[in-house]
Amino acid sequence: MESAYIMINCELGSESSVIAQLKSIPGIKEVLGVFGNYDILAKIEAPSIKSLRDIITFQIRKIPEIHCTTTIMCSKFL
Repeated sequence: MESAYIMINCELGSESSVIAQLKSIPGIKEVLGVFGNYDILAKIEAPSIKSLRDIITFQIRKIPEIHCTTTIMCSKFL
């Protein structure tokens, strides 16, 4: 199982809506509203790196209120 954390910036005031949309995506295990440089932090798990990439590229980044994302891929080799 591969995992990643994605830090998300979204439109001001759209955090609750974006969080609800993210929670409906299969593979997203946890979603939190945060303070600081980012608005939302999400944990993703998928069977492969390709599956993670597909979730991020074709589902998360397609949410209109999301402006940008930063992804941290987790390594099971450390």
